[in-house]
Amino acid sequence: MENVKAEVKNLNFYYGDFQALKKLNFKIKEKHITAFIGPSGCGKTTVLRCFNRMHDLYPNNRYEGEIILYPENINLIGKDVDPIEIRMRISMVFQKPNPFPKSIFDNVAYGLKVRGVKNKSEIEDKVVTALKNAALWDEVKDKLKDVAFNLSGGQQQRLCIARALASDPEILLFDEPTSALDPIATSKIEELIVELKSKVTIIIVTHNMQQAARVSDFTAFFYLGEMIEFDETEKLFTNPKHRLTEDYITGRFS
Repeated sequence: MENVKAEVKNLNFYYGDFQALKKLNFKIKEKHITAFIGPSGCGKTTVLRCFNRMHDLYPNNRYEGEIILYPENINLIGKDVDPIEIRMRISMVFQKPNPFPKSIFDNVAYGLKVRGVKNKSEIEDKVVTALKNAALWDEVKDKLKDVAFNLSGGQQQRLCIARALASDPEILLFDEPTSALDPIATSKIEELIVELKSKVTIIIVTHNMQQAARVSDFTAFFYLGEMIEFDETEKLFTNPKHRLTEDYITGRFS
């Protein structure tokens, strides 16, 4: 697998005494989409949140192993690495749209200002670019000062994607980004995710197997905190190597 952007090595993760992830090893290919699938509670969102250190926000959580970010060879979960810097480089879009109680413009500009960007024209350029890359510019260009809550659910989610893109992340994490949306908004977000992979490496957690099959290049199937199978999406869905994977994707899973 050439052009690896990140590599997970012997990753274990604990919520207090409970071991949620067990000896995970896999690679994330640059500018491709990798989907994490599996039943509820299997660990897929837990893995995703290791990449941008979201678990640091809660006490008694513990990482073991490494997640190496290339080409710098930074261990994302290393104790000497600043989680805030990691979250700038690895952005996340959550399950439900979560715009800030600010204008559309200020939502997208927020991460840039936190990063210390003060040049107004630079901020404006990046906001416009992010909104265009999130396929939202044409719908909001005349109402950038409006409160973001006035947007529809699908537009709010694309706004959150624009906000995540504005700080030029190296990896974009999606945690079930369409589960709160209707089919039309879902379709728009899926098209957008596929378009974005030319610019950024993407990891998506989805409970929707059809979505994983539609948008991703690679798929990882998790069960009870272990990675059961990882392969090119088409191979995993048409010719799974593991019985558990086959049972899950054919609906025979109990």
